[in-house]
Amino acid sequence: MRKLHHLPLDSGCRKIRMLLREKKLEFELHAEKVWERREAFLALNPAGEVPVLVEDDGTSITGGAQVISEYLEEAYPDQSLLGDNPLCRAEVRRLISWFDDKFRREVTANLVEEKMLKRFLGLGEPNSQAIRAGHANIHYHLEYISWLTDRRTWLAGDDFSLADITAASHISSLDYIGDVPWKEHQGAKDWYARVKSRPCMRGVLTDMIPGVPPPKHYADLDF
Repeated sequence: MRKLHHLPLDSGCRKIRMLLREKKLEFELHAEKVWERREAFLALNPAGEVPVLVEDDGTSITGGAQVISEYLEEAYPDQSLLGDNPLCRAEVRRLISWFDDKFRREVTANLVEEKMLKRFLGLGEPNSQAIRAGHANIHYHLEYISWLTDRRTWLAGDDFSLADITAASHISSLDYIGDVPWKEHQGAKDWYARVKSRPCMRGVLTDMIPGVPPPKHYADLDF
């Protein structure tokens, strides 16, 4: 069966998990402790990074979440999550870049990576200045989500797309560690509640990292 090597809180891995489920593609999850540098894993991806998707025939797809998501769109096009016309696809890709580049740099890296990934990778103590920056920056992005969904059904337009999946992959990781100020951003909360109700989120919402339980509202669809 198709296998996805992943880290539970990594936003890129979550993105691929959600995309596979949205496309109704069966797969097994393998939590990869990338810091162990397993030879078998390095044979799949010499960069030693997740996510790595291994197809049924043993072919491995590497290069990061966006490479894998583009592969899945091309290999399994029946249910496109990039849009049905060039303008729509351009907007979906713009928002993918917004969240995978700008949001990750300004928020995810400063919170999830500082608080959690450093701990697992043994990279030292969290940078308190970075954490303060992440807490400050997230408000701007949540307001932008609210602004978008006040004018559209979903982030990029009328249809649920890879833009929504990308944003939710980052926000779900932050929500797991309790760092999303939902009470101050009702529009973003309403959008995320709709995403949480989709089948593609079920696996993500059942994640449980030993020793680091999520807040009580994490898996609650009516939070």
